[in-house]
Amino acid sequence: MAEALPSILLVDDDAVFRGRLAQALEARGLDVWPAACAEEALARAREETPEYALVDLRMPGGSGLDLVQALHALDATTRIVVLTGYGSIATALSAVRLGAVHYLTKPADVDEILAAFQAPELAEAPAAPGETPSLARVEWEHIQRVLGDCNGNLSEAARRLGMHRRSLQRKAARRRPLR
Repeated sequence: MAEALPSILLVDDDAVFRGRLAQALEARGLDVWPAACAEEALARAREETPEYALVDLRMPGGSGLDLVQALHALDATTRIVVLTGYGSIATALSAVRLGAVHYLTKPADVDEILAAFQAPELAEAPAAPGETPSLARVEWEHIQRVLGDCNGNLSEAARRLGMHRRSLQRKAARRRPLR
């Protein structure tokens, strides 16, 4: 009996992009379930939940964030990555809070997408007890916490932190420092 391929729900309203990406994912050994909208994706996921889901942020008939939340509610083990041409810190934070494991901006190639599914969650646990985090990491975590408290509103977070909005935007966009 043949072993079942890992399944990926591919949700994007751009038919050409969806078709090409589906072909590339199938070539890498995944069972691809394409969907053009959130409603179609949810109907497919209710039949059988996928191991992975790649969700476009902006689609007609529903937000990708709403779909992330619904997919996560159906099966919390589904690894969800949000892919968008309209990236922002606020939507990235919202996506992770709602259950996504990663957030990518277009253009992203298939290897980047597959790596995002394997990467540890963005909302990683803090440093282990006894391990002293670097000042850069503490600052980054504090900025992320304040941004979360402000629902991603950069201007409000900058006011609370007493810094210029552009400086905050640069610091918040950096990758999480190690240790």
